[in-house]
Amino acid sequence: MSSTTDASAGRAQIAERTLRTDRWWLPPLATLVGLSAWVIYATVRVFLQQWYFVPDHNYLSPFYSPCISYGCVPEAAHFGRVLPDLPWLPYAAVSLPFLLLFRLTCYYYRKAYYRSFWASPPACAVAEPHRRYTGETRFPLLLQNAHRYFFYIALIITVINTYDAIKAFQNADGSLGFGLGNIILVVNVVLLWIYTVSCHSCRSIIGGRLNHFSRHPLRYRLWGLVSRLNTRHMEWAWITLATLAITDFYIMAVSAGWFADPRIIN
Repeated sequence: MSSTTDASAGRAQIAERTLRTDRWWLPPLATLVGLSAWVIYATVRVFLQQWYFVPDHNYLSPFYSPCISYGCVPEAAHFGRVLPDLPWLPYAAVSLPFLLLFRLTCYYYRKAYYRSFWASPPACAVAEPHRRYTGETRFPLLLQNAHRYFFYIALIITVINTYDAIKAFQNADGSLGFGLGNIILVVNVVLLWIYTVSCHSCRSIIGGRLNHFSRHPLRYRLWGLVSRLNTRHMEWAWITLATLAITDFYIMAVSAGWFADPRIIN
């Protein structure tokens, strides 16, 4: 009989996939349901191509930012219109693929969808059902190695979202305006910044190649701040999915005339 403590003996020879007695399947199931629901909602909204902008208050949905299609209303096209207006081409087709790739290659999301969608593995101490394991050595998983470059592009898009939030404080007539929509847009963009800079790549870029922190006190402080945010990267990932959907839904509701935006100033 071979030893079960010897590493060379391989996996313990037991018939069960796991000896865990808790509900280990619940977290991957919840992740599967949550991510699927968000993807369905976001896909419908992106291709709906209406109710994305409130002209009176310059509210622009983050799902349509930057709005650079000729189908965009001119007031929503803060950076010009260059894409053709086609029913199968999202108005923000330049930014959305990179945001998707940034999230897909995120270290947390990789763990989340590997476990929930591919069951590779479904949980700790639970054998996966696949016979072969190739890791991230084949296409398309080779793209995971490009996460850092998608991070740079995500930074630019977050700056654009910040501009949109600031622009929303100006009404269509040029006067200062402030309503519930402004609060929602600002909260969303602040949380997007926290999620983006709490990324593992950001932490590595700031302090990963430093041999002597004492020689770089400012970068050390920034590295410490990002490291603290990084410990809750999973929470920021889910929170920003929620705020993105809430922000888009609110702007859709106001744009469609379901209710008026409560105004504090003008």
